[in-house]
Amino acid sequence: MKAIIIGAGRGSRLRHLTDEIPKTLVPILGRPMLDGILDALAAGGFQRKDVIFICGYRNEVIRERYPDLQYVENRDWEHNNILASLLCAREHLEGGFVSTYADIVYRPAIVADLMKSPHDITLACDTAWRRRYVGRSQHPETDAEKLRADGSRVVEISRRVASEQAAGEFIGVMKASPKGAAHLIAAFDAARAGFAGKVFREGRTFEKAYLLDLLQSMIEGGEEMHRVDTDGGYMEIDTIQDAELAESWWAAR
Repeated sequence: MKAIIIGAGRGSRLRHLTDEIPKTLVPILGRPMLDGILDALAAGGFQRKDVIFICGYRNEVIRERYPDLQYVENRDWEHNNILASLLCAREHLEGGFVSTYADIVYRPAIVADLMKSPHDITLACDTAWRRRYVGRSQHPETDAEKLRADGSRVVEISRRVASEQAAGEFIGVMKASPKGAAHLIAAFDAARAGFAGKVFREGRTFEKAYLLDLLQSMIEGGEEMHRVDTDGGYMEIDTIQDAELAESWWAAR
């Protein structure tokens, strides 16, 4: 099983903070976000030799600073999105994987909990998610990757889920067994065959699709997914405002 870090994009909403470095290297709580992600993956049993970093913008910077990681380059990062970026590493997905967004800070125990899940696809969910959206004007609650659940089973994942109906927010960290990975790859190929160059979901073309778009499509097709929860201990750093609020969010976790 491999660990996949999806980090090809620039993070333009962080403006000057990403002029010279990839988004994941922006220091939050005194160190690059990537360092915290690597600590979390280590808590799940992943050594750095097992970590695949999907790079794009300013990839030479991250390759120089972290020579012990494996790299896959998304050469079209300016024109695609998280889903296409993840599948750049498809040959590393087949044995099962844990994937993570690169612009997040979270408790290492989350990955350890994911690794204990017996299910083929398991999503990490922050049940205390709404606290971080108070006063967060540059990334409002409507942008949250919300999920509905029946117990541990995920029944919907979409930004369009009403906040009052959401069990929590998908934090961008998931685990897939070899079987789950095979289903995800097959679903990606089927979606690409049907929607390449066309609108896929929620007004987005297939090329600009998010991971949650494919996950929701799979749920609608009968795929079973489950969640593991964290009550806080997670934050996304998407904007300058987020970077400014990070210390207060973390202190209140």
